[in-house]
Amino acid sequence: MIRNINERYMADDKAFLEYVVKSLVDNPNDVKIDRTVDEMGVLITMTVNPGDMGKIIGRQGNTAKAIRTLLRVIGMKNNARVNLKINEPEGGRVDAPVSAAPTMSASEASKSVDAALDDLKGI
Repeated sequence: MIRNINERYMADDKAFLEYVVKSLVDNPNDVKIDRTVDEMGVLITMTVNPGDMGKIIGRQGNTAKAIRTLLRVIGMKNNARVNLKINEPEGGRVDAPVSAAPTMSASEASKSVDAALDDLKGI
């Protein structure tokens, strides 16, 4: 009995998320959704194509927040705590490269500051 109820709710939240996400992305075949239940509640883990991450996250995370809010509403309707985890794809986040600026010693730095001040005095 409990298993049947759980399976019915699983169809609700998972199907809803799948419908919404596949409607937003350019690569709906790359959407993968896993659902696990434990003592903390329901955890839905979603993976999308790296090119679609911006569409799922949205500006300042607003799209992701809205999706999470709607999933919580479905969970409250079914007396379950539903959380969404969006997996970051391989190579998804590209950090700006650290520039290889030449390092100066303290005496070289003070000499360049002194030279800059001398140049300003001449103006």
